[in-house]
Amino acid sequence: MNKKTIGILLGTILTVGIFFGFNKEDDRNFQIVKSLDVFNAVFKELDLFYVDTIDPKEVIEYGIDAMLSKTDPYTEYYPEEDNTLKEMTTGKFGGVGSVIRYYTPRKRVAIIEPSEGNPAAEAGLRAGDIIMEINGKDMSLGDRIPNDLTSYVSDHLRGDPGTVCMIKIERPTSDSTYVPMEFKVTRGTIKTNPVPYYGMVDKNVGYVYVSTFSIENCSKDIKKALIELKQQGATSLILDLRGNGGGLLGEAVNVVNFFVPKGKEIVVTKGKLKQVEHTYRTMNEPWDLNIPLAVLVDGITASASEIVSGSLQDLDRAVIIGNRTYGKGLVQTLRNLPYNSSMKVTTSKYYIPSGRCIQAIDYSKRNADGSIARTPDSLTNVFHTAAGREVRDGGGIRPDVEVDKGKTPNILFYLVNDDMIFDFATQYVIKHPQIGTINEFALTTQDYEDFKTMLKKRNFTYDRQSEAALKNLKEIAEFEGYMDNASEEFTALEKKLRHNLDLELDRFEKEIKPMLAEEIVKRYYYEKGAVQEGLKDDADLKKALEILQNPTEYNQLLSVPIK
Repeated sequence: MNKKTIGILLGTILTVGIFFGFNKEDDRNFQIVKSLDVFNAVFKELDLFYVDTIDPKEVIEYGIDAMLSKTDPYTEYYPEEDNTLKEMTTGKFGGVGSVIRYYTPRKRVAIIEPSEGNPAAEAGLRAGDIIMEINGKDMSLGDRIPNDLTSYVSDHLRGDPGTVCMIKIERPTSDSTYVPMEFKVTRGTIKTNPVPYYGMVDKNVGYVYVSTFSIENCSKDIKKALIELKQQGATSLILDLRGNGGGLLGEAVNVVNFFVPKGKEIVVTKGKLKQVEHTYRTMNEPWDLNIPLAVLVDGITASASEIVSGSLQDLDRAVIIGNRTYGKGLVQTLRNLPYNSSMKVTTSKYYIPSGRCIQAIDYSKRNADGSIARTPDSLTNVFHTAAGREVRDGGGIRPDVEVDKGKTPNILFYLVNDDMIFDFATQYVIKHPQIGTINEFALTTQDYEDFKTMLKKRNFTYDRQSEAALKNLKEIAEFEGYMDNASEEFTALEKKLRHNLDLELDRFEKEIKPMLAEEIVKRYYYEKGAVQEGLKDDADLKKALEILQNPTEYNQLLSVPIK
């Protein structure tokens, strides 16, 4: 080869090398820079040329929220003024201490549940009070949407501990009118109670209801309850995690540690970056290694509460009872952003002792319409507990003993959603200043008749699924030309399905009365009272007591079945 040929060949090789050396990572980095440049340019053009003046903060935050919506529901942005993240992790905030909600009949925000021992309850505010003014500012709907009004009222109720809040309300009376009242409330530091109730539910069985793991050091409150129950004579325990949406991973590991030896591997987190990969082991000596334990779960049991229930199941340390849990196997990390803003971002998945991840939804796989389906059971994998029992990944924690509680009747949803149960409880409290002890309380036949009378006076009705289905079937029959031959049958069926409120209230009395009772008891004894009332006819609790009182069955459930 001459020098010219060698030069051309080397040039060609160099060009090809550069072309193929531009790998996917380089292309991705270019796309990031390009997209950010385009986004920046779009905003500048919009701000400069759009016919109306835009709010830059509002528009940018909307763009951020839209971007995060392509990830999962747990990855969130918190602007500088948003204290939600701090409150989520500490369980503390300055305010009056009351649950509030938009109340449709008055188009105002109402007090739903003052928290026991907090400023609102101490000042005399009650569930059912309609908030009219706060510190002289009108709290009407105006041009806001209901959710915005609730946030607006909440912002005015909150404030630094020690500051005064003047609240004008209208209180309902027995004749369905309202009387204006004003309360001076001194704000305090409001702390969520992670253990609203614990006590003995049988001669030797202790019960602990844990509402959240989102509060720092909440495991200490749980341990305190366990110790007191043991002192009261508990020889077995029920840990109730139903409705517990999770919280801090470390607190979940601490609770598992109460029942398993020091040094046990409980959770392993795995993500894209090495820095988010951790192994969490029990760090302390256990509280009790042998006390029989049942854990109650349901479809809202999620995240940290699934770590507790799933780990105790994988280590064959507790019998899990109830219904399949939510299936959140993702871990979020807090990241600081410029200008005191912050972000909660999903950085890893967690794996419990058997090696399984119980995440039910793969957010990276969306359907054409943007929806996301849960992982079907047929695609889940088998893992094994310490004793060799089969458990599966994906789809949450499947209980060792599933309790069939039947379907919730359609009417119950509307009774709650239309505030009928809430309003009846308000009227009940007006007529009954006291109800005695929770154990003694029971709704009478006359009470339920009074409830039915109230519904009729208000012309209560609701969308029945059978009526909607029949209407849809008629439309299909007409479209396909079958209506002429089937009109008589449709008419007869319509008569049989005609709305009969008395019949439906009698048919579903067993499901409706407990909801009424819980709402009423809550007015006198707050959240702990509602929990106690709910335990009176609790199918999960009955099953747990049955198993804990039968050592043979308890041990069999935690052992590999003999084939």
